[in-house]
Parts: sequence; structure tokens; C-alpha cells
Amino acid sequence: MKNPKNSKAMQLIKKITDYGIEGVPPLSSAEDLAQEYLIDVSYESADERVDSLIRWEASKNFTSGFLTGFGGIITLPVSVPAALGASWIIQARMAGAIARIYGRNLTDDRVRTLVLISLVGDAGKEILKEAGIAFGKKLTAEIIKRVPGRVLIEINKKIGFRLLTKAGEKGILNLVKAVPFMGGLVGGGFDAATCIAVGKVAKGMFRGSIKKRPPKKE
Repeated sequence: MKNPKNSKAMQLIKKITDYGIEGVPPLSSAEDLAQEYLIDVSYESADERVDSLIRWEASKNFTSGFLTGFGGIITLPVSVPAALGASWIIQARMAGAIARIYGRNLTDDRVRTLVLISLVGDAGKEILKEAGIAFGKKLTAEIIKRVPGRVLIEINKKIGFRLLTKAGEKGILNLVKAVPFMGGLVGGGFDAATCIAVGKVAKGMFRGSIKKRPPKKE
């Protein structure tokens, strides 16, 4: 017999990644967002593109009204506040765009798991350790490159549990208390500090294996 909690957790993270990466009106897809920066030749590197993307997404200052309205037009399988669900989707979209700018494949299940990890911050490291995945001080995309599919599913499930638990405790403000380095979602608004924190986590993971090209020989 299926555990209903497992089902809710998996449904939630699927919706977040589907909406965040594939897009849902009025938001474009993570791929389209990334392409806006990839085609802009004024940037000299992927790092510059990503830094600009994070700053721009944070500066948009998605308000409580926008998030509640946006949340009202999406369908989540569980009872999550509309503004909170919407903010997760916006953050996942940004993290997905960052992954794409660094050349990651957004259809790869492992990349999507890393997008979800960026949403839970330090808790993501705990979840990976619980899954038996060893890594050093730095969390990069390469650490789950060879993780079996069944373990990947367990990681996703734990992330879903973490999001559901914190959403159900005492509302949005208490959600981010479990993520020490993140800012707060003030009054349901999309806080710029939270956006920047998620962006930095995603940048650190997805750029991990990017190597600089050796200088051309004269």
C-alpha cells in the first residue's frame, strides 16, 4: 500500500520542477530565460551571465500580490500557500536557467534534483548525507553523477518532505528558519535575499566542473 505522504512529496516536487523548468504562464521556461543571457554577447563569461541573472531576478521584487495571484492559477497537489508554491516555482526556474547557462541538460533527472536542492539550502547537504552520498566542503553537480535512479528518487522524496514539513509548521515565515543562510519570505512576498541565496547555491553546484580554457599559444 502506498504511503500518502510519499505520494504528496513526490507530486509536489514534480510540479515545482515541471512548472519551474518547463514554464507556466506568465513565466517563460528556464530554457528561454537562459537563452536571453546566452545570446547576449555583452557578457564575457558564463559567470557574468549568471551573476546578472541572479541580480535581475532579485531586483524584480515579486510582491505578495503577484505571488498570490500567480499561485492562484497554478495547481499544486497539496495544501501549500499559493504565494509559497509560486515562490518555489520562480526559484526553481532561476536555478534551472543557471544550470542551462553552465551547459547542463535540463531534461536530466540529476540536474532537476540539484535544482530542488538549491531550494532547501543547507538542508540539501543533510539529505545527501542521509542518502549515503559523500562529498567535500563544496557541493557540486558531479557528486550525484553516478547516483542510482532509486537513490535519486529517495533524495527527491526527502526534499519534498522537507518542503511540506516546513510549509505546514507555522506558515511561510517559519519555513526559511530551517535554512540558516537564506533570507525571509516577508508576508508572503518574494524576498530578494532568498532569491540571491538560492541563486548562489545553484551557481556553486552547476559551475563546479567548468574549466577555464588554456590561453592560446602565440
